Amino acid sequence: MDFWRRSARISMKGKTRNAIIKQKMNVARSLLDNIKSKQLQWYGHVQRMEEGRVAEGVMKWSPPGRRKRGRPKLTWEGGFRGLLGGKVLMEEDWNDRDKCKKKIR
Repeated sequence: MDFWRRSARISMKGKTRNAIIKQKMNVARSLLDNIKSKQLQWYGHVQRMEEGRVAEGVMKWSPPGRRKRGRPKLTWEGGFRGLLGGKVLMEEDWNDRDKCKKKIR
């Protein structure tokens, strides 16, 4: 929001709400929405790869040994599963790129 605020030449002292700045600058989506959609696109790309590629191994890798105490760290695959929860995507949808892109956006 700092970028949009400076581009609109609005200072922080003005106490202008973010929604008003987004409306003034014609911003439809937030940066986090863009990041999430790109992550899902990359996940689909990895799912369509042939077996035995390095990216697939990285996605499914888990470190050996015991984890530390406390809340478990989120794995890459677990993070993508969380992103998929908001979308209506199934595992079979990754094979059809056009269908997948429509659902991600």
